Amino acid sequence: MFEQSEIQSVEGIYVPESLKDMFPEYSYEPMEFIEDDNRSAIYPEPFVTIGKTDFYLCVKGIGSTTDPYSMELLNRSNTLVISRSRSTSERLNKLNDTLGRFITGEVWLRGSPYGGQGEEHGIIALKTSNMAEPLSINGFMIAPVIRLMYLPEEMENEIRGLYWYRKFKGRFVQELRLVPSNVRIYFHSYNTLGSNISRIFDMFSIESNMQAIEFEINFIRSGLAALSIFARTMRIEEDGSFSGLDYFDVWIDKDAVVAPDGTLYFVDLEGVERNYILESRVGEKIDEQFYRSLYEFTFAMEQFEQERQRRFNDITERRVQFPMLVQEALKNEPILKANFSTERLQITIQNTLRLEKLYRTITLIDL
Repeated sequence: MFEQSEIQSVEGIYVPESLKDMFPEYSYEPMEFIEDDNRSAIYPEPFVTIGKTDFYLCVKGIGSTTDPYSMELLNRSNTLVISRSRSTSERLNKLNDTLGRFITGEVWLRGSPYGGQGEEHGIIALKTSNMAEPLSINGFMIAPVIRLMYLPEEMENEIRGLYWYRKFKGRFVQELRLVPSNVRIYFHSYNTLGSNISRIFDMFSIESNMQAIEFEINFIRSGLAALSIFARTMRIEEDGSFSGLDYFDVWIDKDAVVAPDGTLYFVDLEGVERNYILESRVGEKIDEQFYRSLYEFTFAMEQFEQERQRRFNDITERRVQFPMLVQEALKNEPILKANFSTERLQITIQNTLRLEKLYRTITLIDL
């Protein structure tokens, strides 16, 4: 799909000012980005519109600002200490003392250099993106990686020699990905549902009670889908084992973004891979995956609902409001079914194989 867009217009390596000055032999064109997360930045003009949602170019792997082993900002002095080569030290000596964002050669999360992105993680993110049509994997919404760009080998070889304990030995890449916003649930953004909900209402132009309710319905639909991706991608392998998508070292409170219409898109796809387990562990895995992020999902809903009530003076008790919203959100949902009684609201997590013996029922709220 994205090969038909203006992908050629954004191909390239995006480096912070410090690396531009460190490698003056390359040609550069200045561009202004909005800082996002620890090692990402977003170009402020829409890149493509899908449905009614604008998506923006986000570059992952553009450098971090802080020494990973202290609270100090990365600067020339503390970076020179970890330099393992004369040529790299000579390049560093040409810089101002304050580096700003910087990419190093320290191993980070096994598959990436600190401040940058590694090829292994980038390929995982690209493979996960290729499962979507174009943004949905059976209802699990993602912010897709559309291209990997490799740092020039001379540049990465110099950077590789800057490490504290363990040297990253893979290729350095940057992910070009599409995001609908930079708003996260709680961490890694200047504006989050948890820290600045009033600002989010203003940013997303939520000006009526009905708009707020529609936002909540979209958030519930996409959020519950994110909590059940194993069941909605489950299959039986040739050896009789079961598999489905799972999360590894990523979480919805910091690794997903919220679109202006309330839809939750998972953005850090390097941690989304297929997990292979025995049939006897399928139920346990579905439960564990759902409960793993259920608190963060509920937390986000609570912040939004409190702001909705405050702004529009519509005070509805959560044990009345939440079941109504969930039932509306799951009306046409193929995997999740709402079960409402006088005592509780439960959802049944079905699966793509329609194996009833592996269905799971979880309580969302006691009434």
